[in-house]
Amino acid sequence: MCVCVAVAGEGFYTWLEGLCLEKRVFYRLISGLHSSINIHLSAQYLVEDGYSKAHWAPNANEFRKRFDPSTTRGQGTRWLRNLYFLYLIELRAISKVAPFFLRPSSNLYTGNAKEDHQTKELLLQILQLAKEFPMHFDETAMFSGNEKEAQLLKEEFRLHFKNISRIMDCVGCDKCRLWGKLQTQGLGTALKILFSEREIRKLPKQGPYPPFQLTRQEIVALINAFGRVSTSIKELQNFKEILKDSM
Repeated sequence: MCVCVAVAGEGFYTWLEGLCLEKRVFYRLISGLHSSINIHLSAQYLVEDGYSKAHWAPNANEFRKRFDPSTTRGQGTRWLRNLYFLYLIELRAISKVAPFFLRPSSNLYTGNAKEDHQTKELLLQILQLAKEFPMHFDETAMFSGNEKEAQLLKEEFRLHFKNISRIMDCVGCDKCRLWGKLQTQGLGTALKILFSEREIRKLPKQGPYPPFQLTRQEIVALINAFGRVSTSIKELQNFKEILKDSM
């Protein structure tokens, strides 16, 4: 997607602004996901200098190639802003899902009762930290128009994520395919949470059939995806320092 933007230039953003809020948000999230992947590729780059054993290290030239305004027709900065937008959306989802994990009947099954308890305690600490972060995005503005149109848009979102996951199946690198699918599902889970606020608010403390549920796979994907995006931002700060020192 970002390649198309680089070719189209500012005309693409004129077209994008004409779309509904939901489609603009979807584009920015996928763009942020793409930026996250590109940062990881630049931060964990296989370096072969001919003198020592090949090793993985940050590659500032690779980062420049992927994000510098001169090589992206001025779009690199926008793509990096979309990474922060993706981070805010996933952070918001994590803060919103707290009531689900606060239920006594909500358990994390690691296969070890002691580790189950420790893992849940750590997760609740993360949720509490996320709740203390100020709100920078109001998801209630999305899908708030005609109910039938809103339902069609939600279905369109679902199909887009399904198609992206299928595209990931074609990726040759096992590690890239795994992380790509995990981050895509994590983002899909974040959106599921944000659009289920009413159901989450109605959650009873006990009961076998709550109105909102997350599968183990969705929980794993959400936490790992958020961790991956957080690491991307940390690596971005590292590249800023590297580039500043090289000037």
